[in-house]
Amino acid sequence: MLTLLDFYADWCGPCKLMAPIFDTVKKDYTGKIEFKKIDVEQDSSLAMKYGVMGIPTFILLKDDKELDRKIGAMPKEMLLEWLNHHLK
Repeated sequence: MLTLLDFYADWCGPCKLMAPIFDTVKKDYTGKIEFKKIDVEQDSSLAMKYGVMGIPTFILLKDDKELDRKIGAMPKEMLLEWLNHHLK
């Protein structure tokens, strides 16, 4: 199963825009992708481990190995297209 890490911060405007999109997509992909939100303020060590330099950053993992990443806010359609590409 794939895992999508969402690195965010409460004070980040683009992160706030992505939160409802992330929650909607999470429901649509239950059983296909595991979704995890990581607050960079609370878990800076994980952000450092993955080399997160800007937020929001979305990292897609398979078997704990990075497949791909996207940095910045994006429309729901773009997020879906990206996820579907990796589910093939």
